[in-house]
Amino acid sequence: MIKLLFLAGSARKESLNKKLALYASKMAEEHEAVDVQFLDLADFDLPIYNGDFEDEHGLPDNAIRLKKLFMDCDGFFLACPEYNSSFTPLLKNSMDWISRPNKKDDNDGSAFQGKICALGSASPGPLGGIRGLFPVRMWLSTIGVNIIPAQVCVNNGMDAFKGDDLVDGQKQKMLGDVINQFIETTKKLNA
Repeated sequence: MIKLLFLAGSARKESLNKKLALYASKMAEEHEAVDVQFLDLADFDLPIYNGDFEDEHGLPDNAIRLKKLFMDCDGFFLACPEYNSSFTPLLKNSMDWISRPNKKDDNDGSAFQGKICALGSASPGPLGGIRGLFPVRMWLSTIGVNIIPAQVCVNNGMDAFKGDDLVDGQKQKMLGDVINQFIETTKKLNA
């Protein structure tokens, strides 16, 4: 059994990337021996990272909770909105907090080292947020995350989704291929 997290780098209620991560989690649930958890970063409100705050207060409770979820998983699917050809401040801040050591926990380790990651993005525009995935790949690889080669970018996202469902057949297939590679890679590396 492998444990996988699915999340988006957006807290917006109607975020296209949140819809993509949720839909991807439903696809993954169809596989055998996979424990799937969708999480919403809106449920993990965190202050902007500040070393002085950390020195005085330690890790916030939400950072500890989020870090534990990452430490306990084998991999994560990340749907990243593109903000000015990069990733969101919410995502960066959340990941910065959970990269920090929890000095109150002797069993604290890395939230990222050796984890498997699959990437996706969704956008109302014609490029599907692809420009934002390049810096995400670089950033995650420097903190020890193994990112699978396949990725999915859902362009014209306002038409690709109906409610929370991805209805564009071509994008469904692309996402299915990414999920299959993600699960297969994670199972092999955790065998």
